[in-house]
Amino acid sequence: MSLLNDRLDALRGPVPAKGHDARTLAALTTNPGCTRRALLDAAGVDKDAVAVHLGKPRPLAKSSLALRSGAVFEQQVKADGGAELLRLLREVLGLPLPEAAHTDLANVGTQDASLQVRHAYTRTAILDAVRSTSPARTLLDHPILQLTVAGNPIYLEPDVVAFQIDGVFHIVEIKSFAVVDGQADPAKVAAAVTQAAAYILALRELLDSEGIDQDRVSDDVILVMPRNFSRRATASVVDARKKVASLTRQLSRLTRIEPLLDTLPPHITFDLAPDQDNRPTRDPKALAEALQSTAARYTPACRHFCDLAYVCRSEAREEGSIDVLGTAVRDDLGGIDHVTTALRLSDGTREPSPDQSDLAAALQHAHAVHTQLRESA
Repeated sequence: MSLLNDRLDALRGPVPAKGHDARTLAALTTNPGCTRRALLDAAGVDKDAVAVHLGKPRPLAKSSLALRSGAVFEQQVKADGGAELLRLLREVLGLPLPEAAHTDLANVGTQDASLQVRHAYTRTAILDAVRSTSPARTLLDHPILQLTVAGNPIYLEPDVVAFQIDGVFHIVEIKSFAVVDGQADPAKVAAAVTQAAAYILALRELLDSEGIDQDRVSDDVILVMPRNFSRRATASVVDARKKVASLTRQLSRLTRIEPLLDTLPPHITFDLAPDQDNRPTRDPKALAEALQSTAARYTPACRHFCDLAYVCRSEAREEGSIDVLGTAVRDDLGGIDHVTTALRLSDGTREPSPDQSDLAAALQHAHAVHTQLRESA
């Protein structure tokens, strides 16, 4: 393991590794075929700092106003000992009891308790709930869980862990995006459930360390969101089994990083060479060349979760990669890697190979229809 760590340290340079959180773990499942991200995540490289140094940072995902609005909504749902949250849980889980014990783990011990201290309190609270013979329900607010990633423990903070029916835990995620006419943004829901999958795995890891059945953690995630842009909360149960399985596979992949390291040229590093004021001094061109030695798999969805998205998009555009058009188009054009190839097949200036004949015919038909519509407009 020390040799592997030395190789990863060399990739990152002499700076502390940037740890994972629930969002970065969720990102692993969104584009699992990206070797570049797997390598940089395993080495703990600060991808945002790399993107900024290359002049292609990713815009902030949320404005300060949206962040404040989300915080206000969460506080409203959790107010008065979680009274509103308990009402929602009774609705979606069919709770027979009118009350639940509410434990806020945000301020245990001293006011500035470390994550380690809060994790210790969380662990005790969860194990006490598991072993209790009381039928009372337990709401654990701001718990700190721990998940092993590539051999290293990381800390995660769910919104709520609810110990509810028949001794089974549920993860509750409180999100500020709205449910309008019974429908929420599918991409945002998927992102929330994928993030919750990390919490499910962390909670199962805790129970497993004590010899407790991991089935005591439900695959169902409870999402709490505003209804129709109001402050009125609604909740729904979402099956997270596929997300949990996908994240499990990706975490396993991080422990088998050596084959990916073996594909890199010798002496490659993503070191920003910071000065004493922590300002990068490395030549951006040299850094870009080092980054290009890794295989990226850009898709438009990367813009929502990866700090290197705009770096990789620029590369894909320069190469004419079909990936910039999205996964649906890439799947439809299976076997064609470049936009130029697709265009030449569509206008008949390129002879298709035997396995491209059906696809070329479809492209030529679409090209003819588009030409006809443009001429008649």
